[in-house]
Amino acid sequence: MSGSTPTPPPPGATYAAAGVDVEAGERAVDLMRASIAAAQRPEVVGAVGGFAGLFDASALRGMRRPLLATSTDGVGTKIDVARRMDVHDTIGIDLVAMVVDDLVVCGAEPLFLTDYIAVGRVVPERVAAIVTGIAEGCARAGVALLGGETAEHPGLLDPDEYDVAGAGTGVVEADDLLGPQRVRDGDVLVAMASSGLHSNGYSLARHVLFDRAGWALDRHVPELGRSLGEELLEPTRIYTRDVLDLIAAGGVHAVSHITGGGIAANVARVLPVGMHAEITRASWTPPPIFGLIGELGGVGLLERERTFNEGLGMVAVMAPESVTEGIRRLSARGVPAWVCGHVRTAGSGDRSDSPAKGGTGGTVTLVGEHP
Repeated sequence: MSGSTPTPPPPGATYAAAGVDVEAGERAVDLMRASIAAAQRPEVVGAVGGFAGLFDASALRGMRRPLLATSTDGVGTKIDVARRMDVHDTIGIDLVAMVVDDLVVCGAEPLFLTDYIAVGRVVPERVAAIVTGIAEGCARAGVALLGGETAEHPGLLDPDEYDVAGAGTGVVEADDLLGPQRVRDGDVLVAMASSGLHSNGYSLARHVLFDRAGWALDRHVPELGRSLGEELLEPTRIYTRDVLDLIAAGGVHAVSHITGGGIAANVARVLPVGMHAEITRASWTPPPIFGLIGELGGVGLLERERTFNEGLGMVAVMAPESVTEGIRRLSARGVPAWVCGHVRTAGSGDRSDSPAKGGTGGTVTLVGEHP
């Protein structure tokens, strides 16, 4: 109609209207700068904010044959516990532990780590808390937090959902590489205590404790001496410096990080074909959380041992003459350690509770009962 006022066009689309808040991301970076600064090494070149992290590798020129080791991992559904409790400054410690303790088992010194955080919505304080935990884990491990990325995924993740992942790099002299090639008949298994569930098996733990038992996170559990949430959120122990010290003392042939797949499968990964490890349950008492999951969910012992660490965070395969000193060194560093089994040449009747993937490792059996 002539003389009518035309309808104005809708406002132009913006990144913020689509769900990505660039300014919130910048505030998150500002909040995390101090934490990142505390997780550095002298080899780091430049400051936070570049497109790539830089690490001075000139020290490697003094090595005869340096091998670079790399590992990547996440934290899995333990993040659900952090979200429910609205506590986000410890999950990063778990992330670092899962990455660097996979590096150190081959004898490598972890050098640096980068992280990736995917969020449904950037809440600067929450992102900064996550990175604070990552930086704390790096400081404990002596690893540089070299860089990272925070990605906002509206429509893909709910506003309060997030996930974390990390990748680490380490180095080991080729002649010092640990693994199945060093394991011998008569070697001794030395266990290092876990701090609890660590970061594996939470799908089963959550199903039993939340869905089947209906327990709340703030429920005080006498057997645990604290609330359920505090137990489930206990950070994964970082063994990196402890294992490096143990290796430096000599006599370590291989080390197994007890993560996904449980005890037998992970120990089998560091044994050569034709070798058998026997782990004695009577050598330790699993922390109460494992028994509670078993009782409340009807989860049998073998299923627990295939899912959780059951109190064993690391297992070192050592020469017999080095065991006493090795346990002494670990204990002095605050890591409870004990002899949990032995390695021998496999016999025709040996079975494995959980063989290594692909059949490339030895066999492992857990025997007896816990005290």
